[in-house]
Amino acid sequence: MKKVLFVTSEAVPFIKTGGLADVAGSLPQNFDKTKYDVRIILPKYVCMDEELKKQMRFHSRFYVRLGWRSQYVGVLETKVEGITYYFIDNEYYFAGAKPYNNIYEDVEKFAYFSKAVLEALPVIRFCPDILHCHDWQTGLIPVYLKNEYQKDEFYQNIRTIFTIHNLQFQGRWIMQAVKDITGLPEHLFTADKLEAYGEANYLKGGVVYSDVITTVSKTYAYEITTPGGGEGLDGLMRARHRDLYGIINGLDYDVFNPGADTYIWQQFGIHDRIEGKLANKRKLQQQLGFEEDDGTMMLGIVTRMTNQKGMDLIGSVLDELLADARIQIVVLGTGQTDLENMFRHYAWKYEDKLSANICYSEELAHKIYASCDAFLMPSLFEPCGLSQLISMRYGTVPIVRETGGLKDTVEAYNRYDQTGTGFSFCNFQAKEMLSALYYAMDVYYNHKEDWDAIALRGMQQDFSWDYSAREYEKIYEIL
Repeated sequence: MKKVLFVTSEAVPFIKTGGLADVAGSLPQNFDKTKYDVRIILPKYVCMDEELKKQMRFHSRFYVRLGWRSQYVGVLETKVEGITYYFIDNEYYFAGAKPYNNIYEDVEKFAYFSKAVLEALPVIRFCPDILHCHDWQTGLIPVYLKNEYQKDEFYQNIRTIFTIHNLQFQGRWIMQAVKDITGLPEHLFTADKLEAYGEANYLKGGVVYSDVITTVSKTYAYEITTPGGGEGLDGLMRARHRDLYGIINGLDYDVFNPGADTYIWQQFGIHDRIEGKLANKRKLQQQLGFEEDDGTMMLGIVTRMTNQKGMDLIGSVLDELLADARIQIVVLGTGQTDLENMFRHYAWKYEDKLSANICYSEELAHKIYASCDAFLMPSLFEPCGLSQLISMRYGTVPIVRETGGLKDTVEAYNRYDQTGTGFSFCNFQAKEMLSALYYAMDVYYNHKEDWDAIALRGMQQDFSWDYSAREYEKIYEIL
């Protein structure tokens, strides 16, 4: 049986700020438990839910050298649905109201975490065949392992996988400060190792020293090897392209299940999807103060309001769209102040057509997925994306830009051979997005049977974590 340890800065159900937590917490549940012993280790943040912290039991304590410092390490342990979780405890590093703070604090915090994880392995008596490291916060683990720990027999046969969830976040900081924090020797801070553009770069260290690199979709794996998507590291990604794999994230089909969702007004499945979605649509129209009209297309947007998510594209055409088109739009999310205010303005100007919900509500998000006819994701880049998977699960047709995981998961509608699960556009241009929207509206209003078939095909897709787990198992076997 192969032993695998997921190393991550967050994981459900204990702490979550984004999709990384879903991957780290959900994926281990889906490996073949007769072949793989998969466990998870993460920080014990003070801001974790108190009830969850009560489930943890003390395992051991020791001290770790971090540069010139000697720092306390507590190890706690618990089990969730048969998966063992370990927690690194140090309130100096993991205090505060949120898991991440200022970058100058975080680079020391996660250098400490990296060393603490490696030192904890013999203490917890778990010698993994594979350390599966996630994002820049764990980038130093392969560095420390290859340069300091593999001299020790205990660590000699440990292999590493480094998964990039979003290349934009790299853990970059002042070189001299990182040298002092990490205690790593001078010769590692060169252009072929940890240095990038005059700074120390944690993610680059993980990429350079890991045995295999993965990311969260096949298209994104290609995009990060290009100048446009490589965030300054495209040369390194091209150099390691033979060891780079793209594996799409999965979706928790228990959490996102229209047949059992307690957030929505009426549950439904494939066979009663039309009636179920209409019932939810009417209720959402009532809640938002829209005209109750079964025949008007309702378009959903659930997002962080940033330009990366294509909100600037939407802003440049929203006046035209709302003035001319028969449409109702419901928006949910927070982000840049200018974008929040843009949606507030148009919600005031077109109060009968646009509802701007500048907040985040899990309940309203589920209601939007279940009620809307279409869902818009015009991202500049999107490593994987979950909203398009959720929308298809709920019979809501996605309209996406062809990038990253959006391109890999949404097949563009072809009216001639009656295929496709959504609509897409290629270039990051507002007019091209608007053209895709109008095309979708034409099908919705004038080819209703085709629209229903698109929605049905989307609901029939399998983006469960089982597929992702099988793909990762293939990689584990070659290591």
